[in-house]
Amino acid sequence: QLQLVESGGGLVQPGGSLRLSCATSGFILRFYAIGWFRQAPGKEREGISCIASSRTAGGSTKYADSVKGRFTISRDNAANTVYLQMDSLKPEDTSVYYCAAGISCDEADYGAKYWGQGTQVTVSS
Repeated sequence: QLQLVESGGGLVQPGGSLRLSCATSGFILRFYAIGWFRQAPGKEREGISCIASSRTAGGSTKYADSVKGRFTISRDNAANTVYLQMDSLKPEDTSVYYCAAGISCDEADYGAKYWGQGTQVTVSS
């Protein structure tokens, strides 16, 4: 069974930081690209970051313009976990954040096939 479980969300003030974790099981993490997505109420789901599979591109990463310079994605293959470090958070970052396993960071929606349940991030004073 392929599983991804997000954690680390919560309430944070503008300018603050959070670190999200995506714990995976049921597959070999290094064979997959892992993407982070977010979706706020009434808005479309947005792909915000991706880290490439280790077999194809090691730890190469990409970011949406909306988070570039503020968010950092990383992976620990031994721990089967992908992280999203979020700094300088803004109210517009408020969303449910999802991680997903896919084929390639260069494909639409990173070719995501397997999804977690999401974790809520709220940025508010």
